[in-house]
Amino acid sequence: MVPQVGFHNEGTPYRLRGKRAVSAWVGRCIEIDGYRAGEINFIFCSGEKHLGINRTYLGHDHRTDVITFDYTDTDTGIVGGDIFIDPETVRRNARHYGVTARCEMLRVIIHGILHLCGYNDKTEKEKSRMREKEDDCLRLFGISDITP
Repeated sequence: MVPQVGFHNEGTPYRLRGKRAVSAWVGRCIEIDGYRAGEINFIFCSGEKHLGINRTYLGHDHRTDVITFDYTDTDTGIVGGDIFIDPETVRRNARHYGVTARCEMLRVIIHGILHLCGYNDKTEKEKSRMREKEDDCLRLFGISDITP
């Protein structure tokens, strides 16, 4: 199944390079986990909009890099959802972790996808497993220098 991946901007000039390659990569990562890709939207938005979403839907009064709304159909195994990303926070995190902004953006993109595939990051064990899966997917994309 060809993933139906959309890329949208709301209040930010950010533009993701290589959207076709990223879409194909997202589809491969989903299939490796035994699912099929359905409709997935990445919405790159301003920090203020992202913070508003965080406050309204999650009750968090702080900035984050990614918020995932999961519409996956567990009966059919078709992964879908809306993934809101704040490029400003992603850039700050990239500097903090000592990685490129591109690498950090791809990590955040796949982090959202992994949430759609059922991965969580609430406990230390879950966080560790999520990081391993992110690293595996980044290597699949051809990024090998992924650890700060």
